[in-house]
Amino acid sequence: MADKLKSAYELAMERLNRKDAEKGEGAPAALSAAQKKKIAAVRKEYEAKLAEREILYHAAQQEAAGDPDKLARASDDYRRDRDFVVSQREARLTAIREGND
Repeated sequence: MADKLKSAYELAMERLNRKDAEKGEGAPAALSAAQKKKIAAVRKEYEAKLAEREILYHAAQQEAAGDPDKLARASDDYRRDRDFVVSQREARLTAIREGND
């Protein structure tokens, strides 16, 4: 009884760390101040792009209020645009984290 009892969280973290060690993966590298600054700027830029897409989508919804086909097309366009912007953002963030940007 020399060891104190551990919480479920602590046990789970130990298990995950053991699995990572078995795979040869270590803890993620700490980000530099410059990387953090770039990440914040990218997030802000893409947040603005997403807000712009949302505003355009709401305008298209109002324009297509009586036509279900136009409404469906506007929804599909918005979803596609949003997915594209999010994938661009994630690619840029990954590049920054890896030191390629």
